[in-house]
Amino acid sequence: MHPILFELGDFPVYTYGVLLAAAYLLGLQFALMRARTRGLDPNRVMDLGIWIIVSALLGAKLLLLLVEFDTYCCSPRELVSLVRSAGVFYGGLILAVVVALWYLWRHRMPVWTVTDVFAPGIALGHVIGRFGCFFAGCCFGRPTSVPWAITFHSDYAKTIGTPLDVPLHPTQLYEAGAELLILAALLLTERSGRPYPGRTFWLYMLLYAISRFVIEFYRGDPRGTVGMFSTSQFLSLLIVPLAIAMLIVLARRPDPTPTAAGRRARAA
Repeated sequence: MHPILFELGDFPVYTYGVLLAAAYLLGLQFALMRARTRGLDPNRVMDLGIWIIVSALLGAKLLLLLVEFDTYCCSPRELVSLVRSAGVFYGGLILAVVVALWYLWRHRMPVWTVTDVFAPGIALGHVIGRFGCFFAGCCFGRPTSVPWAITFHSDYAKTIGTPLDVPLHPTQLYEAGAELLILAALLLTERSGRPYPGRTFWLYMLLYAISRFVIEFYRGDPRGTVGMFSTSQFLSLLIVPLAIAMLIVLARRPDPTPTAAGRRARAA
């Protein structure tokens, strides 16, 4: 655990904050590189990326507020910790997708082509962001006796409720590893078979939902529940069939002619 990266005088620079900023910036830069190869306007893509970052931060905190509403309602002082917390990833992802779809509709950009551009960048950013969770000690796992268990000792962990001196599943690293495998899968399969707009994005949604559902069984931090499932597992159960359905529907659409596709890309 290494919550403070360095200090500038009396001002601590937190490792989590630095890695979170790096996650957003590198993910956006990766999306811009991919956008240029597809003939998309980089300025439009940059503006969209900024909208996505802001909405992702807001959505993650809003979902955390909803799932922990009783805690914040009973102790309004805890709202201060909400500002510092990254929130729930699914909340950020869902709101970012909604805002992105609105932006793409407003500017008449090719929806599925643009979402395909961003999907690997989201996975890359998530890998980096989960390392930030690891260094901060949040999103920790259940107690375990597996050989690769991790044990936190820093007093900083007390502020976020991380158990001290207890071997835990390194769920932060589980998810970082899963996202890295998803990123590799997206890039390796992108050109295989019959590529079609939307395949990369919905494949990301499918693979992430499956991996998140499984990893949730090993999480030990307090989270909201829907019936017998955690909030993230419940959302995963909704996203998996939706992603499969969208992959089937989009695969059956006829290929756009090169001329039409080129016109749409230039218009964007």
